[in-house]
Amino acid sequence: MGQARHDKREWQVKRRERTRQLIELGGLVVKAGLVELTDDDRAVILGLLVEAAARLRSEDREQALTLWRRRGKRVFTQDAIMPQTDAHQTARS
Repeated sequence: MGQARHDKREWQVKRRERTRQLIELGGLVVKAGLVELTDDDRAVILGLLVEAAARLRSEDREQALTLWRRRGKRVFTQDAIMPQTDAHQTARS
């Protein structure tokens, strides 16, 4: 019975970790302004993400990663300094 309890506990911990990850990723979609800019059109948001994934499979992967990482860090830094900043305006710069 102890092993079954351990297995259930381990499953619960993994489930909570996954739930937290999904919530954080959803928060990034909101922070980027995609929900507002697409009028919460899930097909458009998925299309944008699929397009980004295709670019990451292309020859300009490293260039895209560098650009997107720089922009993302800029938004995180700006939000840490001025939490009320409209992130999607910053992300476009």
